[in-house]
Amino acid sequence: MAVAVFTLWLALRKQARQPARQLLAGEAHGVPVARGKRWAWAAVLGVAVALAIVGQALARGDTSNAEAFFGAGALLLAAGFAAVAAWLARLRGDGHSHRLTLASLGVRGCARRGKRSLATVALLACGSFVILAIGVFRLDASRDAFRRASGTGGFALIGQSTLPVVHDLNAPSGRDFFGLNAADLEGVRVVPFRVHDGDDASCLNLNRAQKPRLLGVDPEWLAERKAFTFQKTLRDCGPRNPWLLLDPLFNGGLGVVGSIQSPSIIDAAIPAIGDANSIQWALGKKIGDTMDYIDEQGRPFKVRLVGAVANSILQGNLIIDEAVFQQRFPGESGYRLFLIDVPPDRAAAVSATLSRALQDVGFELTLAVERLNAFNAVQNTYLGTFQVLGGLGLLLGSAGLGVVVLRNVLERRGELALLVAVGFRRRVLQRLVLSEHAVLLGLGLGIGLIAAAVAVLPAVLSPGAQLPYGSLALTLGLVLVNGLIWTWMATRMALRGELLGALRNE
Repeated sequence: MAVAVFTLWLALRKQARQPARQLLAGEAHGVPVARGKRWAWAAVLGVAVALAIVGQALARGDTSNAEAFFGAGALLLAAGFAAVAAWLARLRGDGHSHRLTLASLGVRGCARRGKRSLATVALLACGSFVILAIGVFRLDASRDAFRRASGTGGFALIGQSTLPVVHDLNAPSGRDFFGLNAADLEGVRVVPFRVHDGDDASCLNLNRAQKPRLLGVDPEWLAERKAFTFQKTLRDCGPRNPWLLLDPLFNGGLGVVGSIQSPSIIDAAIPAIGDANSIQWALGKKIGDTMDYIDEQGRPFKVRLVGAVANSILQGNLIIDEAVFQQRFPGESGYRLFLIDVPPDRAAAVSATLSRALQDVGFELTLAVERLNAFNAVQNTYLGTFQVLGGLGLLLGSAGLGVVVLRNVLERRGELALLVAVGFRRRVLQRLVLSEHAVLLGLGLGIGLIAAAVAVLPAVLSPGAQLPYGSLALTLGLVLVNGLIWTWMATRMALRGELLGALRNE
């Protein structure tokens, strides 16, 4: 990829050199055409290399390689600049037009100051590229928060207790022990987790986690709800739910077991599922890798990562089968983490009821959406910083477009005065100038949009992706309107006054 970028840079650098020999020979008409062809070849080279990078990544199924896709997007951005330069050179080289209209006359005016036009397009394209490429990765837990496939798993509440809860909160006997009646918890189901403390592997911990916290759960509880969305698994589960990868019987072919009674299999790895972000960034691991732990009897064992859940409230933990957990850590009695399935309209009432009934065990409840938003806030903060920079670039680009319009029109007052003298109205001249610079605005936003679409393919192809199409479209629309307003203001300002006086000075 580095070689491709260097090759494209050499091609672009070559185009910037003025062929002095042709100018001395008086071949002014052929120079822009020949230069335009070289720019066109540079654009074709950039597009070909970008498509090759994307095609190779897709063929290997490596859609998580963000560097390759962003590199391809940057190449398309550079190729877009080369294509615009080739187009401008072609316009300069054409001595006539078969069909002369007001719009075509305005478009041909883009080539009058080619470098100015190219700089305007480049600034707008880079700004829109940054905003779109980064904005796609912003996370919002509130969107479809109660869907099973979302990052909350469809659970409204997540609870933690200081002391272990040894009674089943789903059974009448367990609820009676804490003084809970059936009416208070009607329609409420609790998924309990056993907890073995360890390192925090969430994005809230800046250190590299060595031994993340282990959670033990009955996989059937999550499988029957089809909770969360799996980004990647170690093997295809077929029609069965990926949560059953934690079942030792289901994983017989993976070298993982759920029983340590047999000495021959005491060193086999235990299957575990974690959050995709925690696995990749906090742990520096990938699916199929193992991690070392020590059980209560001092015996080392391995945990193998068999599945990754996309952006979820499970971030920072590794989940294993409850039966295996009890065999390795028999002293960890009871449950200390709970996912609570409750209708959204009753979440506040159920939270108050459970907090009051279980206060003696240090029970604390949090809205699942709030927990996920707390995790997402770290990523969104970094993205927001870069979006501000991109927005500043777009603001400067659109304002700069107004400056370019103003200068171009002031330099052409004599030409515009001649058009007035032959019968053109001032309103028509405004449309002429607007059509010329609206093309530059559209090219800048279009090139940035196409390049950003390639750069964010990993996010688009990611399972469970929830892209903010509405906000991105609104942003681009505001940029377009802002640029048109600046262009209109500059045109009005430049065309004020008596134009015929400029004609007398020619």
